[in-house]
Amino acid sequence: MTDKTPEAKLLVVDDEPNIRELLATSLRFAGFDVAAAANGREALDIAEKFQPDLAVLDVMLPDMDGFTVTRRLRASGKHFPVLFLTARDDTDDKITGLTVGGDDYVTKPFSLDEVVARIKAVLRRTAPYDDEDAVIRIDNLELDDDAHEVRHEGEIIELSPTEFKLLRYLMMNPNRVLSKQQILDHVWEYNFNGDASIVESYISYLRRKIESGADGAPAIQTKRGVGYVLQTWERRQRSQGATASP
Repeated sequence: MTDKTPEAKLLVVDDEPNIRELLATSLRFAGFDVAAAANGREALDIAEKFQPDLAVLDVMLPDMDGFTVTRRLRASGKHFPVLFLTARDDTDDKITGLTVGGDDYVTKPFSLDEVVARIKAVLRRTAPYDDEDAVIRIDNLELDDDAHEVRHEGEIIELSPTEFKLLRYLMMNPNRVLSKQQILDHVWEYNFNGDASIVESYISYLRRKIESGADGAPAIQTKRGVGYVLQTWERRQRSQGATASP
Protein backbone atom coordinates (compact mmCIF):
# COMPACT_ATOMS: atom_id res chain seq x y z
CA MET A 1 0.00 0.00 0.00
CA THR A 2 1.51 3.33 -1.07
CA ASP A 3 1.49 6.43 1.06
CA LYS A 4 -0.12 9.10 -1.05
CA THR A 5 -0.90 12.65 -0.02
CA PRO A 6 -4.70 13.11 -0.10
CA GLU A 7 -6.01 15.36 -2.85
CA ALA A 8 -8.04 17.33 -0.28
CA LYS A 9 -9.76 16.99 3.11
CA LEU A 10 -13.52 16.54 2.81
CA LEU A 11 -16.30 16.66 5.38
CA VAL A 12 -19.33 14.53 4.44
CA VAL A 13 -22.58 15.32 6.31
CA ASP A 14 -25.68 13.16 5.84
CA ASP A 15 -28.07 11.64 8.38
CA GLU A 16 -28.72 8.53 6.28
CA PRO A 17 -26.03 5.98 7.33
CA ASN A 18 -26.00 4.17 3.99
CA ILE A 19 -25.49 7.34 1.95
CA ARG A 20 -22.94 8.71 4.43
CA GLU A 21 -20.85 5.55 4.41
CA LEU A 22 -21.11 5.11 0.65
CA LEU A 23 -19.96 8.68 0.03
CA ALA A 24 -17.14 8.53 2.59
CA THR A 25 -15.82 5.20 1.29
CA SER A 26 -16.05 6.24 -2.37
CA LEU A 27 -14.37 9.59 -1.78
CA ARG A 28 -11.55 7.95 0.16
CA PHE A 29 -11.10 5.55 -2.76
CA ALA A 30 -10.97 8.60 -5.08
CA GLY A 31 -7.98 9.93 -3.10
CA PHE A 32 -9.55 12.24 -0.52
CA ASP A 33 -9.12 12.36 3.26
CA VAL A 34 -12.70 12.14 4.59
CA ALA A 35 -14.41 12.85 7.91
CA ALA A 36 -18.14 12.14 8.27
CA ALA A 37 -20.93 13.59 10.40
CA ALA A 38 -24.56 12.54 10.91
CA ASN A 39 -26.06 15.92 11.88
CA GLY A 40 -25.42 19.63 11.92
CA ARG A 41 -23.92 19.94 15.40
CA GLU A 42 -21.52 17.11 14.74
CA ALA A 43 -20.58 18.75 11.43
CA LEU A 44 -19.76 22.04 13.16
CA ASP A 45 -17.62 20.27 15.78
CA ILE A 46 -15.72 18.23 13.19
CA ALA A 47 -15.20 21.27 10.95
CA GLU A 48 -13.47 23.04 13.85
CA LYS A 49 -11.06 20.15 14.46
CA PHE A 50 -10.66 18.64 10.99
CA GLN A 51 -10.35 21.92 9.02
CA PRO A 52 -11.72 20.50 5.74
CA ASP A 53 -11.05 21.93 2.29
CA LEU A 54 -14.67 21.28 1.24
CA ALA A 55 -17.91 20.01 2.76
CA VAL A 56 -20.47 17.75 1.09
CA LEU A 57 -23.56 18.76 3.05
CA ASP A 58 -27.08 17.32 2.98
CA VAL A 59 -29.78 20.00 3.10
CA MET A 60 -32.20 17.94 5.23
CA LEU A 61 -30.65 17.09 8.61
CA PRO A 62 -32.41 16.09 11.86
CA ASP A 63 -31.27 18.97 14.08
CA MET A 64 -30.72 21.91 11.69
CA ASP A 65 -30.82 22.18 7.92
CA GLY A 66 -27.72 22.42 5.76
CA PHE A 67 -28.35 26.12 5.12
CA THR A 68 -28.18 26.86 8.86
CA VAL A 69 -24.99 24.81 9.16
CA THR A 70 -23.45 26.84 6.33
CA ARG A 71 -24.49 30.15 7.91
CA ARG A 72 -22.87 29.11 11.19
CA LEU A 73 -19.71 28.00 9.43
CA ARG A 74 -19.45 31.34 7.63
CA ALA A 75 -20.21 33.27 10.83
CA SER A 76 -17.37 31.44 12.60
CA GLY A 77 -14.90 32.37 9.86
CA LYS A 78 -14.98 29.05 7.96
CA HIS A 79 -15.03 29.87 4.25
CA PHE A 80 -14.23 26.52 2.66
CA PRO A 81 -16.57 25.65 -0.25
CA VAL A 82 -19.81 23.72 0.29
CA LEU A 83 -21.46 21.24 -2.08
CA PHE A 84 -25.12 20.73 -1.12
CA LEU A 85 -26.99 17.43 -1.45
CA THR A 86 -30.70 18.02 -1.96
CA ALA A 87 -33.54 15.51 -2.33
CA ARG A 88 -35.61 18.03 -4.25
CA ASP A 89 -34.85 19.52 -7.64
CA ASP A 90 -36.19 22.78 -6.27
CA THR A 91 -34.99 26.13 -7.62
CA ASP A 92 -35.78 27.83 -4.29
CA ASP A 93 -33.54 25.37 -2.45
CA LYS A 94 -30.73 25.96 -4.92
CA ILE A 95 -31.05 29.74 -4.71
CA THR A 96 -31.12 29.59 -0.89
CA GLY A 97 -28.03 27.40 -0.89
CA LEU A 98 -26.12 29.82 -3.09
CA THR A 99 -27.30 32.81 -1.05
CA VAL A 100 -25.92 31.41 2.22
CA GLY A 101 -22.53 30.76 0.64
CA GLY A 102 -22.84 27.38 -1.07
CA ASP A 103 -20.88 26.67 -4.22
CA ASP A 104 -22.69 23.85 -5.99
CA TYR A 105 -25.46 21.32 -5.49
CA VAL A 106 -26.25 17.72 -6.44
CA THR A 107 -29.82 16.39 -6.54
CA LYS A 108 -30.57 12.98 -5.03
CA PRO A 109 -30.45 10.32 -6.35
CA PHE A 110 -26.98 11.06 -7.69
CA SER A 111 -24.15 9.13 -9.27
CA LEU A 112 -20.86 8.90 -7.40
CA ASP A 113 -19.01 9.95 -10.56
CA GLU A 114 -21.06 13.15 -10.66
CA VAL A 115 -20.30 13.96 -7.02
CA VAL A 116 -16.56 13.42 -7.52
CA ALA A 117 -16.59 15.52 -10.72
CA ARG A 118 -18.35 18.39 -9.00
CA ILE A 119 -16.07 18.24 -5.95
CA LYS A 120 -13.00 18.44 -8.18
CA ALA A 121 -14.51 21.31 -10.19
CA VAL A 122 -15.29 23.29 -7.03
CA LEU A 123 -11.80 22.67 -5.63
CA ARG A 124 -10.24 23.85 -8.91
CA ARG A 125 -12.22 27.05 -9.06
CA THR A 126 -11.62 27.91 -5.39
CA ALA A 127 -7.89 27.10 -5.40
CA PRO A 128 -5.38 29.93 -4.82
CA TYR A 129 -3.94 31.61 -7.90
CA ASP A 130 -0.27 31.69 -8.81
CA ASP A 131 -0.17 35.13 -10.39
CA GLU A 132 2.87 37.24 -9.63
CA ASP A 133 0.66 40.19 -8.70
CA ALA A 134 -1.87 38.83 -6.24
CA VAL A 135 -3.75 42.14 -5.90
CA ILE A 136 -6.13 43.41 -8.58
CA ARG A 137 -7.41 47.00 -8.29
CA ILE A 138 -10.17 48.65 -10.27
CA ASP A 139 -11.27 52.07 -9.11
CA ASN A 140 -11.81 51.80 -5.34
CA LEU A 141 -12.37 48.02 -5.45
CA GLU A 142 -9.45 45.76 -4.51
CA LEU A 143 -9.18 41.97 -4.71
CA ASP A 144 -6.34 40.23 -2.87
CA ASP A 145 -5.76 36.61 -3.93
CA ASP A 146 -3.29 35.80 -1.17
CA ALA A 147 -5.56 37.03 1.63
CA HIS A 148 -8.68 35.95 -0.28
CA GLU A 149 -10.25 39.31 0.52
CA VAL A 150 -12.17 41.96 -1.39
CA ARG A 151 -12.21 45.55 -0.16
CA HIS A 152 -14.20 48.58 -1.17
CA GLU A 153 -12.58 51.79 0.09
CA GLY A 154 -10.76 49.68 2.69
CA GLU A 155 -13.89 47.93 3.97
CA ILE A 156 -13.96 44.13 3.58
CA ILE A 157 -16.80 42.70 1.49
CA GLU A 158 -17.74 39.13 2.46
CA LEU A 159 -17.88 36.84 -0.58
CA SER A 160 -18.29 33.08 -0.98
CA PRO A 161 -15.45 31.28 -2.83
CA THR A 162 -17.45 31.20 -6.07
CA GLU A 163 -18.47 34.86 -5.79
CA PHE A 164 -14.78 35.64 -5.26
CA LYS A 165 -13.75 33.76 -8.40
CA LEU A 166 -16.55 35.35 -10.44
CA LEU A 167 -15.51 38.83 -9.34
CA ARG A 168 -11.89 38.02 -10.09
CA TYR A 169 -12.76 36.93 -13.63
CA LEU A 170 -14.75 40.13 -14.18
CA MET A 171 -11.96 42.28 -12.74
CA MET A 172 -9.41 40.58 -14.99
CA ASN A 173 -11.55 41.65 -17.96
CA PRO A 174 -12.74 45.20 -17.18
CA ASN A 175 -14.98 46.87 -19.78
CA ARG A 176 -15.15 43.60 -21.75
CA VAL A 177 -18.50 41.89 -22.30
CA LEU A 178 -18.35 38.24 -21.16
CA SER A 179 -21.00 35.74 -22.26
CA LYS A 180 -22.71 33.35 -19.83
CA GLN A 181 -20.87 30.47 -21.44
CA GLN A 182 -17.50 32.17 -20.99
CA ILE A 183 -18.30 32.77 -17.33
CA LEU A 184 -19.41 29.15 -16.84
CA ASP A 185 -16.24 27.87 -18.52
CA HIS A 186 -13.86 30.09 -16.53
CA VAL A 187 -15.59 30.26 -13.15
CA TRP A 188 -17.51 27.01 -12.73
CA GLU A 189 -15.54 24.75 -15.10
CA TYR A 190 -18.70 22.64 -15.04
CA ASN A 191 -21.88 23.46 -16.91
CA PHE A 192 -24.49 22.61 -14.24
CA ASN A 193 -26.21 20.36 -16.80
CA GLY A 194 -26.62 23.39 -19.04
CA ASP A 195 -28.37 25.52 -16.41
CA ALA A 196 -26.96 28.95 -17.24
CA SER A 197 -29.38 30.63 -14.80
CA ILE A 198 -26.77 29.98 -12.11
CA VAL A 199 -24.76 32.83 -13.68
CA GLU A 200 -27.69 35.24 -13.41
CA SER A 201 -28.16 34.37 -9.73
CA TYR A 202 -24.50 34.91 -8.86
CA ILE A 203 -24.28 38.15 -10.87
CA SER A 204 -27.28 39.42 -8.90
CA TYR A 205 -25.72 38.55 -5.52
CA LEU A 206 -22.36 40.01 -6.50
CA ARG A 207 -23.90 43.19 -7.88
CA ARG A 208 -25.67 43.89 -4.58
CA LYS A 209 -22.48 43.33 -2.59
CA ILE A 210 -19.95 45.35 -4.59
CA GLU A 211 -22.10 48.24 -5.74
CA SER A 212 -24.21 49.10 -2.70
CA GLY A 213 -24.71 52.64 -4.01
CA ALA A 214 -21.10 53.71 -3.44
CA ASP A 215 -19.55 56.31 -5.76
CA GLY A 216 -16.35 55.39 -7.49
CA ALA A 217 -16.97 51.65 -7.59
CA PRO A 218 -17.09 49.65 -10.82
CA ALA A 219 -20.52 48.30 -11.75
CA ILE A 220 -21.66 45.07 -13.37
CA GLN A 221 -23.73 45.92 -16.42
CA THR A 222 -26.03 43.53 -18.29
CA LYS A 223 -25.77 43.50 -22.07
CA ARG A 224 -29.04 41.84 -23.01
CA GLY A 225 -28.62 38.85 -25.28
CA VAL A 226 -24.83 39.07 -24.97
CA GLY A 227 -23.59 38.80 -21.37
CA TYR A 228 -22.15 40.90 -18.55
CA VAL A 229 -19.41 43.49 -18.20
CA LEU A 230 -17.64 45.01 -15.20
CA GLN A 231 -17.61 48.66 -16.22
CA THR A 232 -15.08 50.98 -14.63
CA TRP A 233 -16.19 54.23 -13.06
CA GLU A 234 -14.43 56.27 -15.77
CA ARG A 235 -16.03 54.30 -18.60
CA ARG A 236 -19.44 54.62 -16.98
CA GLN A 237 -19.03 58.38 -16.61
CA ARG A 238 -17.96 58.68 -20.25
CA SER A 239 -20.95 56.64 -21.39
CA GLN A 240 -23.34 58.74 -19.34
CA GLY A 241 -21.74 61.92 -20.70
CA ALA A 242 -22.12 60.71 -24.26
CA THR A 243 -25.76 59.81 -23.62
CA ALA A 244 -26.45 63.22 -22.11
CA SER A 245 -24.81 65.12 -25.02
CA PRO A 246 -27.21 66.75 -27.53
